[in-house]
Amino acid sequence: MCILFSDVLITYAEELLAKCRRRGVRVTTAESCTGGMIATLLTHIPGSSDVFEGGFITYSNQLKIALLGVGRELLLQKGAVSMEVAKQMAVGALYRSQADISVSVTGIAGPTGATPDKPLGLVYIAVASKFAPTQGREFHFSGGRTNIRLSAVREALRMIQKAI
Repeated sequence: MCILFSDVLITYAEELLAKCRRRGVRVTTAESCTGGMIATLLTHIPGSSDVFEGGFITYSNQLKIALLGVGRELLLQKGAVSMEVAKQMAVGALYRSQADISVSVTGIAGPTGATPDKPLGLVYIAVASKFAPTQGREFHFSGGRTNIRLSAVREALRMIQKAI
C-alpha cells in the first residue's frame, strides 16, 4: 500500500516500467512543481532500478541552469513555467544522464505563484528521447496543490508511454 499514490497510478507506472524493460529503454526525470513525485512513484516499484536512471529535482531557476543547462536568458524572457523551459529541462536531463528518454514537469501547483497569464494549475510537460523529436504539452489542471501535482505525474507517465 502507498499512501501518496492510488493503486491505479501504481499499476500504470508498473506497466510503463514493464514496457521500458521490453524495449530496453532507460528513463530519467527533471521535475520542478512535482518535486520528485514521478521519481518517487517509479522507485516505489521493486526492480525499477533496471529501467529508472534517476532524476533531477530542480525547483529553483539556479538549479535548472546549473544541473540541466536551461538558458538564463530563456528563464528571464519566458519564465520557469513555459513550454520552452520544459523542453530544455527534458533535453538537459537526457544528455546529463545515461537514459534513453526523459520527462520534465514545470508548473504552478499553488496555492500561490499564479498570475493572470499563468494561472493556478498551468503545467508544461515535455519528453525528450534519443529516438524522436522533443515533444511538449500544456495542461490546465484543477483542484488543490496535491491534485495538480498528481495529475501532472499521471500525464507525465502517459507521455513517456506514448513516446516509447
